[in-house]
Amino acid sequence: MLILTCPYCGVAADETELAPGGEAHLRRHGPDSSDSDFEAYLFLRRNPRGLHLERWRHAHGCGKWFHAARDTMTMEVLGTYPAQVTAPPPEIVHASDADTA
Repeated sequence: MLILTCPYCGVAADETELAPGGEAHLRRHGPDSSDSDFEAYLFLRRNPRGLHLERWRHAHGCGKWFHAARDTMTMEVLGTYPAQVTAPPPEIVHASDADTA
């Protein structure tokens, strides 16, 4: 079972308490975007083998969205962090670099 710690309320919640939100850090395109940019935003997603940055919502808790870094091969959670940042924190990046070395 997947267990993620909400960075807002600090609760270690299992996946039944959370709602998945897909890939994190996507570039969203506005109404003036090209058809190909909008298509890529809606339908094209990375499906990596290894580190994946995801959005989650603590649905049955504080209700806030957050990001999680997870290894798709081992299901190991490298960390969670607030959704208001544009990139993962350095400690998560370094942890993922150590795992691939």
